[in-house]
Formats: sequence, C-alpha cells, structure tokens
Amino acid sequence: MTRDQLGWMLRAGTSTLLLFALASCVDEKIVYRDSPSFTAPPTIAASFLGYQDTTSKGTVCGNCHVTQQSKWTTTAHADAFKTLANSGSMQGSCQNCHTVNDKGNAVTDTAGGWRTTHDSRYKDVQCESCHGPGLQHVNAPARGQMLAAVTIDTSATPTNGCAECHTGTHHPFVDEWKKSDGHGESHSIQPSPTIPSATNTRADCQGCHNTIGILASWGVNTDFIEKNSTTYVKSGVTCVICHDPHGSANPHQLRYAIDVRDVNNNLCMRCHQRRAVPDPASTSGPHSEQGPLLLGDAGWWPPNLNLGDTLSASHGSARNPKLCATCHVQSYTVNDKLTGKFAFQVTGHRFLPIPCVDANGAPTDDQSCAVSAKSFKAFADSGCHGSESVARSAYTTVQARIAAINVELRRLLALGPASQFGVGPVYTPARGAKFNADLADQPGSFVHNPFLVEQLLRASITQVAKDYNLTPSPGYGLSPKYTKAGY
Repeated sequence: MTRDQLGWMLRAGTSTLLLFALASCVDEKIVYRDSPSFTAPPTIAASFLGYQDTTSKGTVCGNCHVTQQSKWTTTAHADAFKTLANSGSMQGSCQNCHTVNDKGNAVTDTAGGWRTTHDSRYKDVQCESCHGPGLQHVNAPARGQMLAAVTIDTSATPTNGCAECHTGTHHPFVDEWKKSDGHGESHSIQPSPTIPSATNTRADCQGCHNTIGILASWGVNTDFIEKNSTTYVKSGVTCVICHDPHGSANPHQLRYAIDVRDVNNNLCMRCHQRRAVPDPASTSGPHSEQGPLLLGDAGWWPPNLNLGDTLSASHGSARNPKLCATCHVQSYTVNDKLTGKFAFQVTGHRFLPIPCVDANGAPTDDQSCAVSAKSFKAFADSGCHGSESVARSAYTTVQARIAAINVELRRLLALGPASQFGVGPVYTPARGAKFNADLADQPGSFVHNPFLVEQLLRASITQVAKDYNLTPSPGYGLSPKYTKAGY
C-alpha cells in the first residue's frame, strides 16, 4: 500500500465519520425548548394578561407565583364565570364582577380586560382582579409592584377591592359589614385626637382592632399597600381578616375554621377571648370574653364551685358545631311579602344574632327595637329551638332570672369592705365576685352560656356571704341540686 492510498483511505474514513456525525445532529429530538412566559395581550385589553391556559386555569401570574395560583384554583373566584352562566342571570352588568377588568383594583378606566375584548382569557376573578393589570410587572418585575389594598372605603370614588363587587341587594357583604358593630368601625394605628381610644397606641389592642395589626399578630406576611403605613386606616376588621384572598383549606376561604373548639384556632375566638378570666394585676373587668364563655371556661370560679374543668351549655357543645357562626352569621333570602318577588339577600355580615327586621324580614338600620319585635330566625333554623316563639321565650326567661341573681350579688358587694376591691397580691373574693357580676352584664353573656353565668353568680353570692359575714336573700346562693335543665 502506497502512502497516497493510505492517505485516501484516511480521508475517506474521516469524511464518513463527519457524515455520520452530521446525520446524528440532524436526527436529534428536541426535548425542551424555552417559550414565552405569556401571550402578549391585545392593546385594547389595557395591559391585563389573564389566563395563559384557559383549560387548566393557569394564569400568567401563576407562572411565577405558583403557591398563590394553586390555592386560588380551589376558590369560588376561579369558577366565577361558570357560576354566573349556570345561574341563568348572564347579563352584561353581572359579567363585570365575574371577569378580569377594572373591578376590584385601582384602575379607574372602564376599558380593558373582558370589558373590551370578551376574550375567554379574562373569564373568572383572577389575580389581576385585585392586583391590577400585570403587563408592566412581567416585563420588568420589581418588589412592591401591583400591591392590592386591604382597606375597604365604600365612600371613596371609585371604590376599590372587595367593595366593588361584593355589594348590592344580591351580594351585600360590604354593605352589611360597614353597618356592623365593631368590625366595621374605624380604628387608628397611631394616636389620633379624633379617636381617643387606647387602641391607638397599645400593641396588644392593635392585634384585634385594625387590619394591619391583626394580620401582623397572626403572622400573615403578605404585602399590601397599607402594610407599612403609619397613618390612619379607615377600616377596622376588613374582609381579608376572616377571608384569605388567595384561598385556604377552609370553606369560604376562611383563614381559620369556625367549628373548632379551641380559642386559638377558631376564627371568631382568635380575638374574642382576651379577658375572660380575672387578671390579678388589674381591676379591669371582662373584655371580648365570648369564646371562653361559650366553651365554659370563663369567669372567677369561687372555691365552693366544683363543676369540673369547664362548663358549657348546649350553645357551646357538639350540638352546635358552627359555634359563634350559627347565630351570628345568618344567610337567607328575603322576598317581598306583597309581590313574592326577591327583595334582598341577607349575608349575615352584620353579625346580628337577633336583629330588628322590617315587614319583609330584612334587618333594619335601627336596631333599638324591643325584644318582642326582634327576629329569632337563627335560633329556630339551626334546630336548637322548635320555633322563634320558643326561642324568644327562653331568651326573656333566662335574661330575667340572671339579672335578678346579679342584682342580689351587687347588693351584697355594696355591703362588703371597700378595701377588698383594690389591686393587690391576693385576689379577694370581692374582686372575683365583681368580675362575675360584670361578666353577667356583658351583652349576650346570658345567651352564650346561661348555665355557667348563673352558677358563677350563685357561687359568688355564697362565697361573699361566707367571707364577709353577709346574709343573702332567701332563694339565692349555690344549690347542690341545680341541673342543666332549660339550657
């Protein structure tokens, strides 16, 4: 073999290998290719992005905010358009609250999203419904963009957040909330000459009296517009306190369950539990004691009272699984009695257990009516009482009995030594008995746990009479034969 022949063979082999390599490159399969994170929205959409995938309900925002996306898909907001379609009320005015547009966010122009495109990518109440259009954010992400508001100012023009949709005769959640006692009241996060209240400065009060303070005390680290504000916040306990906007494992997106018999894990009792038992270092009386009282763990228990660790009546027992919400969150439809047509949907967000109602049965603005004119619908509908009249009779009977016993306790306390009521290292029977008397006078105490309240009062009378050599009126004091009959 000559040198030329050898060279030819080597060159031929190299060419063959090169051809083989090229063929291999051509035959390779692409297993991954990066693609745009979203489809650019049309100009008339006003920078709203909507869904990336309408079938899986994958929002453009969800490409990065995976946790929020997965929680949101479990909410009613994720099926808002379908819910409307199935309701038989598919009108244009209704669609605005079941799609992505200016409703629910700071956008003031009614153009954009579903309003101008009617593109299916904008169906349902998505991330941008609360946070606003996201095109700028996805093109140049930065912390602090697109923050939603937690304040509900229904007097603002335009309104923002939940108030833009959850209002009106069919969904008057915000309308009722702003009339509610306590929850809809304004509380400042700094001293204010117009609101002379301890809640302005005390951190432990802030944790139950305004949205910023509550979210902070509950460990919610979500960013929102007002989070670092040091100015007055107009709304007290707003929607986002009870409801997680992104979704939760509880019904109605509730942050905590309502059927848990634990004051630290029950939604209402997270705040309604602050001073249910006496504080030896203070002469202050009961405050937000409803949770422990309902569960039978409130008040000053005199040495002569031996009823176990707790004492709950039927209102706080397993017979009432929804506990506070059974009576305080009533939802029902009101029809006009003359025409029979729909008049109003009560959502229970005034938290009135026995409201004063109009001729059709809707709660009135003025709630100062007599007990005989109040509605006991919740008590009857829950199955706790056979009828409204039975519930009303039980209410008035127990109220009168407990009031009479408390009058006797306060009579004895007025005869006792004044020195026994001051702050000191020893918690005296006089201080304990006064705490129980104040507890009995708290609104609704005789309903939350009538059995415990009566036992506390009777035991206090017995103890005060013994320790201060006083004589109670006949028929008062603790009876060893007393039972739960009637409760």
